[in-house]
Amino acid sequence: MATFKVGYFVGSLAKESINRKLAQALVQLAPPALVLTEISFAALPLYSYDFDADYPPVAKAFKEAIASVDAVLFVTPEYNRSIPGGLKNAIDWASRPYGKNSFARKPSAVIGPSPGKIGTAVGQQHLRSILGFCNSPQMNSPEAYIQFTPGLITENGEVTDDSTAEFLRTYMVDLQGFIERVYMALPRNQSQLTGRLWVLAKCPTMTRPQETRYLRIVESSRSTLPN
Repeated sequence: MATFKVGYFVGSLAKESINRKLAQALVQLAPPALVLTEISFAALPLYSYDFDADYPPVAKAFKEAIASVDAVLFVTPEYNRSIPGGLKNAIDWASRPYGKNSFARKPSAVIGPSPGKIGTAVGQQHLRSILGFCNSPQMNSPEAYIQFTPGLITENGEVTDDSTAEFLRTYMVDLQGFIERVYMALPRNQSQLTGRLWVLAKCPTMTRPQETRYLRIVESSRSTLPN
């Protein structure tokens, strides 16, 4: 069975964040095929394109951490009907410089807890809009808006409510399935996508005769298919 590395972001920087507690619970409830590790952004300075020519070491390490995982999971609160400024700043760092977007083709999922009943729903939608622009394939279902009540998750990451624990466990299983499907359609190394698969991916409206002629030209020239 294939395993996948999933990097998760805790959107809140608060020490006692309920999002961190939820993230700890998800680590414990994840199926064996998912290996979760936190990607911290707390040390990042405010982004400016002045850094694009020479990224600081902390930002390089941040982008390398994203590159090292197969998928990303955002566990975030909702601030003012959006996401926390620190998380948005981290996304800006990861998506730059131009042409080096760390989220492109990287599967992603979003979840968040809140004391309120709508459980970060509006903030998640804003985040999904940002990730869509960053060309990240998103797990759109199931949606996960968690109402966090006192004692729902212990300090050790144990979920005390059975129905919530089962929902979160199923969510993580669904995340595994989503990652598998993404990489069936979008191999990690696009250079592996050759021959007819490349043609179908790049030129979905090409007829079979056109496809055949194209592949003959490629074969005769022994050229490498572009990325």
